[in-house]
Amino acid sequence: MTRIPDTNRQVVLVARPDGIPGPEHFEVREGPVPEPGAGEMLVRNLFLSVDPAQRGYASAVANYADPVPLGGVMRGFALGEVAQSRHPDFPVGARVVGMFGWQDVAVSDGSQVLFTVPADSTAPAGAFMGILGLSGITAYFGLLEVGQPKAGETVVVSTAAGSVGSAVGQIARIRGCRAVGITGGPDKVALCTGVFGYDAAVDYKAGGLDAALAAACPDGIDVYFDNTGGAISDTVMGRMNQGGRIVVCGTAATASWDPPPQGPRVERAVLVKRLRMQGLIIFDYRDRYGEAQAQLGQWLAAGDLAYREEVLDGIAQAPGAILRLYQGRNMGKLMIRL
Repeated sequence: MTRIPDTNRQVVLVARPDGIPGPEHFEVREGPVPEPGAGEMLVRNLFLSVDPAQRGYASAVANYADPVPLGGVMRGFALGEVAQSRHPDFPVGARVVGMFGWQDVAVSDGSQVLFTVPADSTAPAGAFMGILGLSGITAYFGLLEVGQPKAGETVVVSTAAGSVGSAVGQIARIRGCRAVGITGGPDKVALCTGVFGYDAAVDYKAGGLDAALAAACPDGIDVYFDNTGGAISDTVMGRMNQGGRIVVCGTAATASWDPPPQGPRVERAVLVKRLRMQGLIIFDYRDRYGEAQAQLGQWLAAGDLAYREEVLDGIAQAPGAILRLYQGRNMGKLMIRL
């Protein structure tokens, strides 16, 4: 049975960042362990997820979710185990992934749960934070539903060594496409080609990105899975083929949207190349997560998917984890083990 801690350690947002949140914007505080009421359960978190979207959660400028209030527990996904239950659908011992926040324990009425980890799964628990969790699911629907790649096409992925990007590149290869990654540094280039199976990878930090893309994509670019925006995407846009598709999954290159940054305009390329550019919010596919997990699980079992994790130990690591992610210091899906 999962041990219930004596106190509930919580990562609290204490200052509003202007850009990427760092350790100075958070405090770890202790509070009482809550009691679940009727129709509720107490979840003991085992892993906390570190995700690019958390920069937006900490910002004063709302995006698709309201900002975390100052003094509030940092919003974040977690994988936990039901320690107490007064909910008919979630027995004690069930493992669940949901928006439980950066804390030791959380009370949930079930609405925060994204999915339950199958009791008979042989995959490591951490896989449900990454390749079998929202990272893999985002890659699956973003590429296949929004990008709609066809065999023989060229798919370019930014943040190609990240938990989402690495899955996108591999799914593109499985579907018969040429996969080209954009990443930062020679170690991540080697990870993309040597582990994740990209046909080619380019280092945007090395300079000369346009020439490197031209060499890696001699037939142009048909699908661009955009996790960055900014100057990288401006460069990719000029290499898109007629009828190309752009999946906007993230804007990691922009530190702040207040005020909105100024840069090259995309309208001319969209017009001349007849491009389609569409945003992706993975919660729109919530009722289909099981479909993606089933296929991803089959590919994983067959050895067609590889993944990497970087696990930080202890809740004290949480305040600096988002900054670590945006600095590109992680080498896999970043999570915190409690």
